[in-house]
Amino acid sequence: MTGFLGEFFGTLVLILFGVGCGAGVNLKDNYARGQNWMFITLAWGMAVTFGVYLAGELGSQGHLNPAVTLGFASAGLFPWSEVLPYLLGQSLGAFVGASLIVLYYYPQFQATSNNEGNSVGIFATGPALDRPIFNFLSECLATFFFILILLNLGDFTQGLKPLIVGLLIMVIGQTLGGTTGFALNPARDLMPRLAYSILPVPHKADAHWNYAWVPLLGPLCGGILASFLHVYLQG
Repeated sequence: MTGFLGEFFGTLVLILFGVGCGAGVNLKDNYARGQNWMFITLAWGMAVTFGVYLAGELGSQGHLNPAVTLGFASAGLFPWSEVLPYLLGQSLGAFVGASLIVLYYYPQFQATSNNEGNSVGIFATGPALDRPIFNFLSECLATFFFILILLNLGDFTQGLKPLIVGLLIMVIGQTLGGTTGFALNPARDLMPRLAYSILPVPHKADAHWNYAWVPLLGPLCGGILASFLHVYLQG
């Protein structure tokens, strides 16, 4: 189970801060309510930064993302023997992080109806314009460039590199993320969506599982393509 703890706690921090931003921006009786896209992309970028730092210190490579783990492994850049512990850590960490947000913001969930901002959008992504094929391409391409750049950073858990990764997430959100909410990460979307679905969230509405395949398969496709291209370019 090498790497499990790092991926678990790193992804937990990623989701705690990222979904926490979503809750703060959307729920009533909160000082952060109504903040803009810059605020959101910066928060998600820093959530990734601190998640990577923590994961690296706890012994993992700081993937925090099945698209990174499976992309790297499919191209021979990461051992398949480590894939399952990484995926388990990422999935459980994301679920626990989202669950903690339900508890932390419970009074605000109670105070906010569905039509006032209390929705699955706090936990998971959705399209600005519902065009499934283009939504899939958005997630695939955004993740492709994220992972292609990530692969050229070397060990991105060291020094200031986690900050660079966070800035990369932020700029992707600002430039390519407005179409689908830039999931880039199946665990980031799937597990918080599941937490929303099964936990007693006040005023819970539709979890939009009909869309969930996009942030699941799009990033996986982009991660695998970027990893194979990296190997090809390295000769």
